[in-house]
Amino acid sequence: MAIEKTFAIVKPDAVEKSHIGGILALIEKNGLRIKAMRMMHMTRPIAEGFYAVHKERPFFGELVDFMTRGPCVVMVLEGENAIAKWRETMGATDPKKAAEGTVRKLYGANVGENASHGSDGPDTARFEIGWFFPGYDV
Repeated sequence: MAIEKTFAIVKPDAVEKSHIGGILALIEKNGLRIKAMRMMHMTRPIAEGFYAVHKERPFFGELVDFMTRGPCVVMVLEGENAIAKWRETMGATDPKKAAEGTVRKLYGANVGENASHGSDGPDTARFEIGWFFPGYDV
């Protein structure tokens, strides 16, 4: 099994509802290590740059508004097959379809406010980690 890094966000909806601790506990319970973490309030340019891949999609403006409405927690996670493991821990994008015990089933409200984000592959993880932790060796 390969040790890899992935990027994770506890989104503003979960921070507002004081679910940070529960999500961190699920991360550790599922064998992932937190290598870097910080709480931040994304600016519009940071959110727009991060989600630039979705710029032409109809939900882009709403997504940026949501991600800039309040603080979030950004993290670098590490472990065996960390990308897949974190995505499994998060659950399906739609909390109604997420498996029991996953972050989104426990803490998500709907597809838009689903409590968490995770990289979908190694290239995305490298970009996302570099976007939020530039110049850091994490």
